[in-house]
Amino acid sequence: MIRPQGDAESKRDGGHGAAAAGEAGHGMSDLISASGGRAEAHDAQSEGWLPDVLAQLQDAGYAIVTGVLSAEFVEQTRVAMYRTQEQIWREVGKERLDLAREVGVLRCMLKFDPLFFRYLEIPDVLAVVDAMVGRTAILHLQNGFILPSVPGLERGAIFQNSFHRDFPRYLNGYVASVNVMFAIDAFTEDNGGTIVVPATHQLETPPPIEAMNRQGIAVECPSGSMLVFDSTLWHAAGRNCSGRDRLAINHQFTRSYIKQQIDYVRALGDGAVEAQPPRTQQLLGWHTRVVTSLGEYYRPEAERLYRKGQG
Repeated sequence: MIRPQGDAESKRDGGHGAAAAGEAGHGMSDLISASGGRAEAHDAQSEGWLPDVLAQLQDAGYAIVTGVLSAEFVEQTRVAMYRTQEQIWREVGKERLDLAREVGVLRCMLKFDPLFFRYLEIPDVLAVVDAMVGRTAILHLQNGFILPSVPGLERGAIFQNSFHRDFPRYLNGYVASVNVMFAIDAFTEDNGGTIVVPATHQLETPPPIEAMNRQGIAVECPSGSMLVFDSTLWHAAGRNCSGRDRLAINHQFTRSYIKQQIDYVRALGDGAVEAQPPRTQQLLGWHTRVVTSLGEYYRPEAERLYRKGQG
């Protein structure tokens, strides 16, 4: 099972502190220095981990939280990911995925296995989401990665292997998006653990590629950990030279008015969404659906597709 955690609501409010810290931005001259190097890992079972993580997100743009998933749940996830990969191959075709340079990427996993809904119920995840982008946030994406061992893979050969931002917009320090990535396998430099470039979040101008290559740090953390980062942080998948696959699941959560990568309500169907807990429905976009007719527009307030108070 997922490790239980205390009340996520009372930990921190609305992410205003994170946004305020980002308003000053980072100059190109102090591209890395503000981060202080490799981020310290925080144990989710210890008191007070959330404020420390939020402070690290402000300063370095990323943080590591260990001890979030149990070994049993990790193993269940591993089995579900390989099973889902085979289903995606049958539905989409390997050739189309190869043409899209999506080696080992699993999109819309919720459609193929209900286990992945449980990641949207983890209190530690919800605590971070509430603090960074608010309680009306929605799931922009949930993507699985089965990163194969390809020692000679050149940087940029696949999208994930090139430096990029998952939210490629600078909004004057406003925090609109946060990522929560789970290490199903331990992240190591040898198996291609995510490379982050500390303190490159909330930059109006992209940093030089030479600086990112020089200052990038391979995240190392045990299986069951979560890597949290401001979605404007520059990062890339590392090169997997371990001789075996590396598995991970990335989530991106945004303010409710930002369009999702996949319309999960339409992709999953009303029945599948309505079967979920209310907070999961919210995250999937159930309360921010776009109307398609006047009949839908003039529904009673309790039945509206786009509910009031969604940010």
